[in-house]
Amino acid sequence: MIVAATQFAPVAGDVHANVRTIAGLLREAGAAGARIAVFAELCLTGYEPSLIRDVPHLVLTEDDPRLGPVREACRAAGIAAVVNGPVVATGARPGITTLVVGPDGSLLTRYDKQHLYGIEAEVFAPGTGDGRFVLDGVRFALATCYDNRFPALARRAAADDCAVYLASSVLAADNDSFETVYPVRAREFGLPVVLGNVLGPNEDGTGGGRAGAWGPDGERIADAGPDKPGFALAAVG
Repeated sequence: MIVAATQFAPVAGDVHANVRTIAGLLREAGAAGARIAVFAELCLTGYEPSLIRDVPHLVLTEDDPRLGPVREACRAAGIAAVVNGPVVATGARPGITTLVVGPDGSLLTRYDKQHLYGIEAEVFAPGTGDGRFVLDGVRFALATCYDNRFPALARRAAADDCAVYLASSVLAADNDSFETVYPVRAREFGLPVVLGNVLGPNEDGTGGGRAGAWGPDGERIADAGPDKPGFALAAVG
């Protein structure tokens, strides 16, 4: 199973532009042999909680027509997409939601971030369930940024027979998670960890790239570097 860990600089509040970028990366990653591509937290809108709060149209639905190019790219490239954005939930507030679009364009699962950070708690509703899906016989777990600070999520993933742990995040270059969270989760629970991250300015700072993966021993097995949009490929599962 080849997974692409992606990074790009989302355009704040421009879902259409970000979807075009995501679709392009999906086609490139599929051509490079990837079966699944992992994108950053709130990649569909940019990490802009205040803007999302003030512009209701930025909130998507699971079957939102604006995601059409993502679904088409998945079908064309034979690849699954792990994308994240503000998505309508059961209450008044949206979730910070990962949507997993399968290679046939169908929705495989959704996962709503459970542990909200800072202003996120004023804008979004926390999720209550763990995210799981199976592709080509490999069972995947989902987590989003601050979630990864809580070992219980990875512990439950390992206990639930997941083989790969996918993390959609927004991390600056100096964030200690690159050393103290992602490799530790991999090593503690014997799960490869694949990180999708951002580049460019956002409400939290400036994305530091370095999307990639850690093997079950906690060693880096893929790194997209600190400053160029694109992806790194990792063999997992």
